Amino acid sequence: QVQLVESGGGLVQAGDSLRLSCTASGRTFSSYAMGWFRQAPGKEREFVAAISRGGSRTYYVDSVKGRFTISRDNAKSTVYLQMISLKPEDTAVYYCAATPSGNYYYRDSYPYWGQGTQVTVSS
Repeated sequence: QVQLVESGGGLVQAGDSLRLSCTASGRTFSSYAMGWFRQAPGKEREFVAAISRGGSRTYYVDSVKGRFTISRDNAKSTVYLQMISLKPEDTAVYYCAATPSGNYYYRDSYPYWGQGTQVTVSS
């Protein structure tokens, strides 16, 4: 079992930056690839970014490429999502998730989820 806790969300203006953090407890953090997903009101939860166990490979949805950066610190059991140039359409609840294997883009690949943190971007 892995327990995940997100933090760092908030209310910002368009063009601002935020850094989300997700800290894990339980089993060895480095055994899991990590992903960030988001869910806007009335929409399905969508993939945002993922990072491999060692951190050498990263994956992004096209809409955030060049603006969001996922990283991890295995010594701190934490994964980050640095977001710059935020847009109102980035408004959503952001979730981190852990998976031992599978297709990183699909939410069903992730058995472990955090509770989410709200990001609101005003225009």
